[in-house]
Formats: sequence, C-alpha cells, structure tokens
Amino acid sequence: MSASRILFQKAARAFSAKGLYFTKSLNYKAAPAPLPPNLDYVRYATLGLCFQEIMANKVPGNVAELGVYQGDFAKRLNQLFADRTLYLFDTFAGFDHADVATEKSSGFSTGEQNFANTSVELVLSKMPHRPQCVVKQGFFPATAAGLDDTFCFVSLDADLYDPIIEGLRFFYPRLSPGGYIFVHDFSNDEYKGARQAVLEFCAAQGIGYMPIPDSGGTAVISK
Repeated sequence: MSASRILFQKAARAFSAKGLYFTKSLNYKAAPAPLPPNLDYVRYATLGLCFQEIMANKVPGNVAELGVYQGDFAKRLNQLFADRTLYLFDTFAGFDHADVATEKSSGFSTGEQNFANTSVELVLSKMPHRPQCVVKQGFFPATAAGLDDTFCFVSLDADLYDPIIEGLRFFYPRLSPGGYIFVHDFSNDEYKGARQAVLEFCAAQGIGYMPIPDSGGTAVISK
C-alpha cells in the first residue's frame, strides 16, 4: 500500500471519529456552477441535481424560500435559477411569538434560538441577480395573500411546525409537476415540529418524501 494511501486512511479515520467523512463527489457529472465553500455539501449538491432535472425537463414556475435568515441558501437559488423570480419569505426578525407558542405547547422545541441577526438589506446584498428577488417580509402565510404563481422549487427552512405546515399547504398545490420542495430540519431532533409537519402533510396527501443526510436533515418532496 502506498504511503499516500496509508496517510489518507489515517486521516479518514480521524475525521470519522468526529462525525466527518471523506467521499467522492459526482466527478462524472459537471456541477451547474462551482459549489460555495460550505460544510453542508449534501444539501447544496442535491439542490444542484434537482436544478439540473428541472431544467432538463423544462419544469415551469418560479422559486421561493420560506425562512431565509441571512440568505446563504437563497443566494445559491438566485445563482442557479437566474432567470426566475425568487420569493423571499421571512420575518427578518426571528421567530414569531405565535409560532413559538405552538412549539412549546406541543413539545416540539423551545423556540428559543435567535435568528434576528439579519435584515432585508443584508440578504439582498448577497444576491447575484437582485432584480429577480421579491421580498415578502412578515408573518407567513399572511405574506402570501394574493400571490398567484406556480413554482418549480421551494425551500422551507422555517424550523417550526406552524410555518412549515402552512408552507406545505400553500406551496405544494402550486408546485409544478417535476418540481421539488426541500424541508430543512426534518431529521433534526432539536426541531421536531418540522418532521411532524412533513409526516402529517404527506399522509394527508398520500405522497412520499425522501430524507437526505445533510447537516440539517432535509426531506425532499417531489411532484
């Protein structure tokens, strides 16, 4: 065995002990654009593959994210779907008290994590195609009132049960065939309401979902 191979195996064992792993990427398939230096490779790479399927199948519709926070995932959406409108739904002030109340009463989470360190200006400053962005600031689903559109891709990253279940109820009927919804935190034990929302909605609609092993435990729903 070569010295380089031995060194690689030692490094791989050291990293795996910390829950980190070396793996090959899709080196036989060109990425739609260089991935950002982000530890959440699985989520970003899965998005890239879904984007390629959407484009190859000519799936119509625009793009949305519910739960934008500081806009890093939205930036990637804006980069990939450069010619489509990107709706940005967020309070831009952290969790709403009404949603937190549901979390606590249902035992889903404490709802105490602070996501208020963001702003519309910060998020928009990261967007490579800023004119394509439509900001929907405030309490969801009130911020979606009157929105008549279809979608090819939606990211639900609102963490809590109420906005996620409302997001599924709003966006799935408006999702084009061949489109995808990513629900972040599905497998995150710190936000059990996300999983509950997906299970309830999918059971009611008779549809399936696919969990992926990204850092937040995303579930992918397709149509």
